Amino acid sequence: MELQFLGTGAGMPSKQRNTSALVVKLMQERGTFWLFDCGEATQHQMLHTSLKPRKLEKIFITHMHGDHIYGLPGLLGSRSFLDGKEPLTIYGPTGIQEWILTTLRLSRTYLQYKVNFVEISEGIVFEDEQFTVEAKLLHHVIPCFGFRVSQKPLPPQLLIEQALKLGVPKGPLLAKLKSGQDVLLENGHTVYSQDVTAKAKEGFSLAILGDTRFCEASIELSRDVDIVIHEATFDAGTEELAKPYGHSTITQAAQVAKESGAKHLIVQHISARFLPSQAEELRKQGLAVFPSIIVAEDFAEFELKKNELVQIYK
Repeated sequence: MELQFLGTGAGMPSKQRNTSALVVKLMQERGTFWLFDCGEATQHQMLHTSLKPRKLEKIFITHMHGDHIYGLPGLLGSRSFLDGKEPLTIYGPTGIQEWILTTLRLSRTYLQYKVNFVEISEGIVFEDEQFTVEAKLLHHVIPCFGFRVSQKPLPPQLLIEQALKLGVPKGPLLAKLKSGQDVLLENGHTVYSQDVTAKAKEGFSLAILGDTRFCEASIELSRDVDIVIHEATFDAGTEELAKPYGHSTITQAAQVAKESGAKHLIVQHISARFLPSQAEELRKQGLAVFPSIIVAEDFAEFELKKNELVQIYK
């Protein structure tokens, strides 16, 4: 799993930051990527990356404010122009289906693939054999969701050399052992799966939070996750200013990570009033509360390696 930020600004585009869009790359796990929010010009941002719109599998929308959805119609149309034919599922608040279908109809945009809509409420919004995605309502000025993405435990790793030493021939018996089945050899000896497989590893977990005041739902979604991705529209000491706008400060974001027991925090949705040179000062404010903070920039990429959050440079 890798993360790539396509837009880390708040409200409207600036020269330094585009509006909200986050990619969760699952190329190794599924051969696809998921998109969380799709602010204006998200598809333009993709042009500066290696992302292929036809590989986009799911879009999760936190809320219906323009800086989180205005890039959707163009991206959907371009995915079709670029020969995207696989179905796409969009998860979002009530109204997301009406808005997209109305826009496509009035602009006479034809898609050569099927779009499935899931207008969500709190609870599990997606689950398969690999992942679970849970949603909770946050505290913004309109209905806004946060998401918890949890990868299920990975299959046990087969210790091939150990299996071969016990007389297991190469072929289908190895696959059975890897899947947890014990096997009986031709010589009458039973080889037990637990003796030739490493312990299953836990999958990764992310909390991806939309616009919100400091609230308990953010903490609950972030409980013990590997990475919390939280907005930080305001700086320390401006809590009373942030509250009526339904936003958070950098220190409140850090407090969510601290109280939830998360391992790492990445903040985004940074107000345009903060210049790039001030990002480090914002980070220092958060570090007074939580020890592992990154202030995301557009196009920044990260990978989780052995519980360490590593920035990818290309």
